[in-house]
Amino acid sequence: MIQEAQTSTKIRPLPQPEPGLTVDTLVSRAAALQPLLRAQQADNDKAGRYSEELHQAFKDAGFYRIMQPKIFGGYQMDPSVFLKVVMEIARGHPASGWCFCLGGSHAFFIGSHYSIEAQAELFGEDGEFRAAQVVFPGAGTSMTPVDGGYIVDGVWPFASGIPISTHFIGGGLVFKDGAPPAHIFFTVPVEQIQILPDWGGDRFMGMQASGSNSVKLDKVFVPERLTIPADMLTTSATFPEGSRGYLAHGDPIYQGPLVGWFHCEFAAILSGTARAALEDFAHQAKTKPILGQPDRMRREDPFVQNVYGRALGMADSAEALTFAAIERLGEMKRVAARDKTAISLEQTLTIWGMARQACVMACDAVDLLFHNVGATVGRSDQKLQRYYRDIEMYRVHIQSQPTMPTMRGQVELGAPGRLAL
Repeated sequence: MIQEAQTSTKIRPLPQPEPGLTVDTLVSRAAALQPLLRAQQADNDKAGRYSEELHQAFKDAGFYRIMQPKIFGGYQMDPSVFLKVVMEIARGHPASGWCFCLGGSHAFFIGSHYSIEAQAELFGEDGEFRAAQVVFPGAGTSMTPVDGGYIVDGVWPFASGIPISTHFIGGGLVFKDGAPPAHIFFTVPVEQIQILPDWGGDRFMGMQASGSNSVKLDKVFVPERLTIPADMLTTSATFPEGSRGYLAHGDPIYQGPLVGWFHCEFAAILSGTARAALEDFAHQAKTKPILGQPDRMRREDPFVQNVYGRALGMADSAEALTFAAIERLGEMKRVAARDKTAISLEQTLTIWGMARQACVMACDAVDLLFHNVGATVGRSDQKLQRYYRDIEMYRVHIQSQPTMPTMRGQVELGAPGRLAL
């Protein structure tokens, strides 16, 4: 740590459920759950979320508290630890990995950017906190300023992880005194929202257990203390002296913008998906005969060997690049905290670009395996078909679209009229 935490003496510390928990233990626990994740794939896809059995197992294992501040009962570990656990869960079931990652990572966001008093309120008496987040407001949503806060109304789609969440973090636009709209984040307990039944089963082609339901708020009052400006998306220029979380906890992991980290999460999910696809392809190669040669397994076919070897290289590279990106982001945060300087838009887009390329390689690995495993992959009960449908949901996600690479090119080239986020 670079400085002593500036935690209020009024905050009552919460105990860690398992003091001394190690990285190796967390990762091995996640890997040990893969058989259960695979066995429940179809049921959890149908349900639109992972089961209560898995949810309880994740809680018992300490997964939801990996990046949560120590003072609020968390383990305050490096984000790379969380990504390792995400990879192992996604290897068992990509959609469960997506649901866990995007519902289970936002204790990190709260710990980074909310006031210490708001953190104490949100983490509560037991430190149980999970939250889906929708960064941008949906069409027709509103945040109306009132005395002491806002009245929030509307529907926020694609709130991944909301079925396992204790809270919801939404983005809204606030209009005041003819000024340009201000982008605001608000946090509410799930008791104040309605989770719409628009996810799971065949409603979407992939990531069916990701819990990406829409969230509805019906004129909910949100106190000012549980809102923050959305000024941390691409730069830390508005808090060069330190984010609220860094100043409160004294740990640079809580310093920095949101966008680069957000794409590292996707890279972890998709790296795990590529590993899952490799395992299924290898199983089929070892158990199915070459067409017309019933006495020889497909693993003896040089074409199959080539496909598998190429996909392994893509998966290895995706995983390595994911960790390279998160390590570089960590170094940026440490330097920014030490020197009291801002992490720039250019730096954020560097991390984003690295993580995006990891996603591309992981998706390409799954694509290659799917198209070369054989015609039986077309059956709905085939795992590799599920993984292929899952990666396609990333490929249509806003994070994989041309906007961000275009923005990076414009920034680096100094082009006028650049896109804004």
